[in-house]
Amino acid sequence: MADLLVRLYNLPPLQPALEAVEKQGLLVRRAEPWERRQVLAFVAAHFSKNWADEVRTAYARHPIPVFVADDGGRIVGFAAYHATRLNFFGPEGVLEDYRGRGLGQALLLSCLWAMWWEGYGYAIIGWAGPVEFYRKCCGATVIEDSEPGVYAALKRRRPAAQQVTEG
Repeated sequence: MADLLVRLYNLPPLQPALEAVEKQGLLVRRAEPWERRQVLAFVAAHFSKNWADEVRTAYARHPIPVFVADDGGRIVGFAAYHATRLNFFGPEGVLEDYRGRGLGQALLLSCLWAMWWEGYGYAIIGWAGPVEFYRKCCGATVIEDSEPGVYAALKRRRPAAQQVTEG
C-alpha cells in the first residue's frame, strides 16, 4: 500500500461533517487524558495491538493527537495523527456497525484540521488502505514510489549503535 499526500490548505470544511454525525446522536471529539486506557483497550480489541501501540505513542504528545467517535459515552471509532511519525495521519478505525454514517470522514477531517492549525501545510496518510475514501474525503493523492514507505524501514534490523545515532 502506498502513502498519500493531503494538501491541508485545501481541506473541505470540518463543521458539516461534525454536524452530520451529531444529527445521529454521535459526537466526534478530541480524546481526553483520563480515558487513555479505555481508548487503547478499544483499539487493541477491535483493530490491532500494533495500532494500540501507535495510539499510545500519540498520547505522549500535547495536545493529544487522538480523536474519538462517541455514542453516548461509548467509543465507537478513533483516529490519530503524529502516531507513526510526525505529520502522519493514522491509524483510524470505526466499528463495523457504525460505518457508512460519516464517522470516518468526521474523524479524518478533525485530525487533518488539527494538523493545519498546528502549522502543517501537508499531511501524509501512511500505508493507506481505502485510497478512494481518502481521495473523496480530503483530496488525497498517491505519493509515487512510497510503497512500503517508513513501515519497511522500521522492520529493518540495524546495529544498536546506528539506532542510537539515528534517533
